Amino acid sequence: MVNAQEGAMPGGRLTDEDRGHVAAGLAEGLGYAEIARRLDRPTSTISREVARNGGPTGYRADYARAATSHRAKRRRPAPGPALGTPEAVRGFVERFAGMMVRTGLPRMAARVFASLVTTDSGALTAVELVAGLEVSPASVSKAVGYLEGLELVRRDSSGRRERYFIDDDVWLHTWLTSARTNAMWAEAAEQGAAVLGPGTPAGARLELMRGFFAQLSDDMAGGPSTAAANDALTVTAALVHVGGVRTAAELAAGLGWEADRVVRALGDAQLHTDLTDPVVVRRVGPDGHTAAAGAARLTADQREALDRRGR
Repeated sequence: MVNAQEGAMPGGRLTDEDRGHVAAGLAEGLGYAEIARRLDRPTSTISREVARNGGPTGYRADYARAATSHRAKRRRPAPGPALGTPEAVRGFVERFAGMMVRTGLPRMAARVFASLVTTDSGALTAVELVAGLEVSPASVSKAVGYLEGLELVRRDSSGRRERYFIDDDVWLHTWLTSARTNAMWAEAAEQGAAVLGPGTPAGARLELMRGFFAQLSDDMAGGPSTAAANDALTVTAALVHVGGVRTAAELAAGLGWEADRVVRALGDAQLHTDLTDPVVVRRVGPDGHTAAAGAARLTADQREALDRRGR
């Protein structure tokens, strides 16, 4: 991959050549941040481009080019009456809201979101929502606040009446939020495995849980950049070299790195165990870290037999 073309405007629309570089970068296993750096574009531009056009495993430059051209030719429909009858639309709103409730969204928030999705403009005022849903203003306000927290809805207070909008990038925001949530699950499971011990059944179960959510988060977020992956491998090699427990401060002093860089590298090594396999980085106590063989590589019987021979 090459750097961005001379004279390209950072943050502007991607060119066909840019899309080719994005596809090549994904094929190399680069993260969104690294691809963005090479193209001199914001990371959000790359993540939005990939999310809209097949995701990190399905992105194709030719498909993305055709899909972008199609979206550019579409015209937003002029405000007007819905094709369905009001009764049919209300029925769909309630069914759609019911589906979202079954996935975990509070009922009022689901009804507000469904109402916004089914309008041509994608926007409604609080008064319109109160009248359409036949609920109190307080209920609408609480539901909108909840949806804003999920980055599903934004508000515009510039006019006489406050309006609520479905953001054009709502599904990208949802995707990235899910990636962050999966990363939190992975981190919590990793901490639990460290507390219980990877050799115990509970610790092994949490280690499998950590691996599942870490891989899911990695796939959704596009994975770490090349530089971040190299740093993770370096701190892993350092822990293998010393053969014991070291703090981030001790690793920073030995490697000649800033402390923040070591902390990020340790986090990446623990989150992306596919990078360091068959070695894993484990937390020991509040500040210590060590490197050990991954539990998935050896069965319990193999570990026990090797331990007996080592005594």
